[in-house]
Amino acid sequence: MIPLDNYRGLQRKTFLLILILVTIAFVAILLPFYGAVFWAVVLALLFTPLQRRALRAMPRRPNLAALCTLSFILFLVILPVTLISASLVRQATSVYSRIRSREIDFGHYLEQMIGLLPDWLHDQLQQADLLDLGGLQERLGESAAQFGQYIAPQAINIGQITLSFLVSFGIMLYLLFFLLRDGRQLALKISHAIPLAEEQKHHLLKKFATVIRATVKGNIAVAATQGALGGVILWVLGIQGVLFWSVVMAFLSLLPAVGAALIWGPIALYFLATGAVWQGIVLIAWGILVIGLVDNVLRPILVGKDTKMPDYVVLITTLGGLSVFGINGFVIGPLVAALFIAAWDLFASPEKVAAEEAQDAALEAQAMVEAEDKARQRAEKKEAAQEKVGDVVAGGGKAAAGT
Repeated sequence: MIPLDNYRGLQRKTFLLILILVTIAFVAILLPFYGAVFWAVVLALLFTPLQRRALRAMPRRPNLAALCTLSFILFLVILPVTLISASLVRQATSVYSRIRSREIDFGHYLEQMIGLLPDWLHDQLQQADLLDLGGLQERLGESAAQFGQYIAPQAINIGQITLSFLVSFGIMLYLLFFLLRDGRQLALKISHAIPLAEEQKHHLLKKFATVIRATVKGNIAVAATQGALGGVILWVLGIQGVLFWSVVMAFLSLLPAVGAALIWGPIALYFLATGAVWQGIVLIAWGILVIGLVDNVLRPILVGKDTKMPDYVVLITTLGGLSVFGINGFVIGPLVAALFIAAWDLFASPEKVAAEEAQDAALEAQAMVEAEDKARQRAEKKEAAQEKVGDVVAGGGKAAAGT
């Protein structure tokens, strides 16, 4: 017969094994739709303040409040992005057609740029065997053929890709509704289930929410601003396909410091090499002083300040996240880095973290008191206005009765 203590230990180990196995199975089931689940969580975190306002307006109708918030997200965030994406596809198709018809001939542009190089630089490049235009054009042709071979099956499977996207999009919206409605209760359950001390859980979960909000809002704001500013200058300089290049510049702006320059830099060099000197100088000045200033000023304010991470950490983790997780990596990379730093802070200097938590709690309490004061003042003003209306109505009734 097994001793009671050993039996209880075996029970606990068996339960932990079952818990690990079902958790792994659950994650494996969600893995095909991890992008939809991830962005549902992200959007729920971003729009939680709006959901709270909707709940204050209709406290007894949480379903309607969540539906109103979801409708706001759908019509003011997702639909504009969809329309821009459709225009982007049209312009990208136009640019690709012009490349295939040789209207845009990169080999010819390269010959023009090489012809304008100084003799000494031309000789150095010739010695390094970097001016073999025939071989270069052959490699470009091979690359184009390989690109065509990759695109052809994708074009054939466009229906399957579209169906997969629509399914993921529907799952994201469906899950987002319930996260908006029940997110607070779900977060409390998850926090309660994590086997850590309360201050540790609070610190890590707060860091999780803060980094997601900062990276998404900050990076999207910086990318949209840099893409718009880049599009303006390209339109002024007469570059065709402005929307396409603006969106590409916005996506590349997710890479701190170097992103947008990967587009406007080569265009400026082409201007200078082909004799359009003032256009090249204007584009370089605009890129450094305006587009670059946005990256140097806004990104540290919107991303680095809230995440409390150095710029070089944000850059490296963003690049690594994009490499591992694709487009989702611009959030996941800095998030993993922030949780890594937060966990090691808890391990190395728990007293420092406790002091920070106490300070944050005091600030939150003060903000809550101020919010309650403002709410009370608004209620008092509303009540006073209603009393005035009542007095006016009562006075009008007495006057009518007297006549």
